[in-house]
Amino acid sequence: MKAKVNEGCISCGMCVSLCPEVFRFNDEGIAEAYVDISEETLESAENARDNCPVSVIDLN
Repeated sequence: MKAKVNEGCISCGMCVSLCPEVFRFNDEGIAEAYVDISEETLESAENARDNCPVSVIDLN
């Protein structure tokens, strides 16, 4: 499964703090998914998506 942070990220860091195994800040200070979601990280990635204040995270 893959995660994607869409346009509109406000760099709040919620996803990075909730699921650092999948999300990090890029050089521009915008959150990005840098690895695929595994069974072990699925719950954390879903939590990051569900708690994103601007709803810009897609999980596929």
